[in-house]
Amino acid sequence: MSQDLSRENQSIRDADPQAPLRKWAGIVYLLQILSFAFGGITLIVGIIINYLKRADVQGTWLESHFTWQITTFWYILALVILGVLTFRVLIGYILLILAAIVLVYRVFRGWSRWNINQGIEQSVL
Repeated sequence: MSQDLSRENQSIRDADPQAPLRKWAGIVYLLQILSFAFGGITLIVGIIINYLKRADVQGTWLESHFTWQITTFWYILALVILGVLTFRVLIGYILLILAAIVLVYRVFRGWSRWNINQGIEQSVL
């Protein structure tokens, strides 16, 4: 039974050698959106995965997704830090809300392109 599963997994990898890397990109998108529920910890786990797997995706359509995810992390981190530092005044609340909106937008935009096996063009938003 386990040999059958092993052969099936091998034939899937042979058919699409990027499938495992594609899966990692999807996992990172999921971790990014789950950061709302887990206080940002999953966002950190996602960025670690991005940097560990980044060399593996170079030259593929997935490279644009890893770059997009890494950029998303740094944008969100900057907005959250600025929001926390200015929390005592109204601007802090606005920056934290903006961080949430930017995260949802960038995950949705990236995930929708990932879902149809297409790269994503890099932009500020």
